[in-house]
Amino acid sequence: MEIPVIDLSRYLEIADQLGTEPVKLSGQIEEFGSWLGELCKEVSQILRETGALVVKDPRCTAEDNDKFIDMMEKYFERPREFKLLQERSHLHYQCGEMRESFDFEFGVLGTKVFFEFDLEDVGVTPEGVEVPRSLVDEEMQKKLKAMPKEFQPSTPSGPDPKWRYMWRVGPRPSNTCFKELNSEPVIPEGFPEWKDTMDSWGCKMISTIEAVAEMAAIGFGLSKCAFTSLMKQGPHLLAPTGSDLSCHRQEGTVFAGYHYDLNFLTIHGRSRFPGLNIWLRNGQKIEVKVPSGCLLIQTGKQIEWLTAGECMAGMHEVVVTNRTIDAIKLASQQNRSLWRVSSTVSGAKHTISSIIILLDLGACNILKSKLYCLENLVLTCFILDHMQLFAHIASDAVLKPLGHFVESPLASKYPPMCSGEFVEQELAVINLKGNKGES
Repeated sequence: MEIPVIDLSRYLEIADQLGTEPVKLSGQIEEFGSWLGELCKEVSQILRETGALVVKDPRCTAEDNDKFIDMMEKYFERPREFKLLQERSHLHYQCGEMRESFDFEFGVLGTKVFFEFDLEDVGVTPEGVEVPRSLVDEEMQKKLKAMPKEFQPSTPSGPDPKWRYMWRVGPRPSNTCFKELNSEPVIPEGFPEWKDTMDSWGCKMISTIEAVAEMAAIGFGLSKCAFTSLMKQGPHLLAPTGSDLSCHRQEGTVFAGYHYDLNFLTIHGRSRFPGLNIWLRNGQKIEVKVPSGCLLIQTGKQIEWLTAGECMAGMHEVVVTNRTIDAIKLASQQNRSLWRVSSTVSGAKHTISSIIILLDLGACNILKSKLYCLENLVLTCFILDHMQLFAHIASDAVLKPLGHFVESPLASKYPPMCSGEFVEQELAVINLKGNKGES
């Protein structure tokens, strides 16, 4: 199965003329013709059934994507020592002296690990840091083993062997208790084009997410701005990954283990090396093929919440396949870079990145006492894939099923709550797991 390509051109031509209220919008859909309603319903249907959407946006060209990947390949090809100069990850694994105020130690899988919280989600994260949920969550492992063999995800052997660079995109709110945490962007030395390239490509992809969010809202029978009004001034992050295929080229190598994203929507530029697998709502596993000049969008946990489960957060992985190996051989013959670059932007809502850790009860209580003032901090159990889950709802906004989704039989699973309540719920889940002794 191949995910159909949705061309946004026709919608973009009339998007600014559309009203935000459903009644007015309904009349305009009749005025513009049936194609508008049908196109928006197709977008919502594909997101509902697959958790992924391939789009063609005339504002985001193949040349834009190539320019960005060319620059990132040059960056990731630089020596490890050079890249570590840009390390500013908000969750560090420290063995030794603590440098920040939010530091403590606790047991993870029987090992003493020091965590330092640096809430500047910018800069580079080295390979071997992000750990997929499927590697540490025994309950998920049992579910995966119960899947039909042909649909089971690949089993990672350790942390993901990929680098990631975090770059802030778009304006930030002036009225926020985290203003001091919005550090200056990290620009590598010797890349004068860095800021313009990152900002240009990031903003273009955010514009695509906004258009898709509008179309999905219309397709779901909501107001045009139902989703986008919650995205304003969010901490959108351009977060390309880099994987060295000259070292990690064996079929089955896992670059990003089986997981879902906690944000609203995630968008990817086309990679020069395939390997992304997704799981449809019916459990079927498919390898995604993104045509040249197109972008891939995936659903996150927040759109699942806002639609009362009508859209589920899409499960996915990135792994070396036979198609990846064919692309490696071709790149070697053409003397091209063997770094697999994936350009990723998260469609965000106003909060900081999530910190996702495995805790025992004692550590959970320590963490809760130290971070009580950070109501925007989202903590989730059993996955340390901390750099992929960037954007969540604002502490002063309400996360709840929208419009008619409030009448869904599943709406009770997604109760209205502000960010502070959400934190308490997530901590309760951690405590429950701790009581079972699984940490």
